[in-house]
Amino acid sequence: MQAMNPMSTEEIAALFKALSEPVRIRLMFLLLEGGEELCVCDLVETLGLTQSVVSRHLAYLRNHGLVTTRREGVWIYYRVVEGCCSALFEHIRECGANCLEMQTDLVRLSLSNRLRKCG
Repeated sequence: MQAMNPMSTEEIAALFKALSEPVRIRLMFLLLEGGEELCVCDLVETLGLTQSVVSRHLAYLRNHGLVTTRREGVWIYYRVVEGCCSALFEHIRECGANCLEMQTDLVRLSLSNRLRKCG
């Protein structure tokens, strides 16, 4: 779902559906604010959720064209798709800046992934 390509109402609805789950909003905020890319292990530790739950939500975001992946050994790294929905992503950033839960996630991410690297 590139910002420059015309979208149908079905594609727009799918985009908002992909972001309608609180865990996916938290993941998107962390990916937007947490650096260039993040490993699943960092997101699992930060959110305090199981690897299967985090992976399922990340797969949903990937299947809707919002994030992309890179594999390194057994670990998968996620990043936000560049040029995709930049105005919407900026809104997520702004909302996250005013959300205690997402700010707490960001602090936990900063602490956890700076102390340990996957692998």
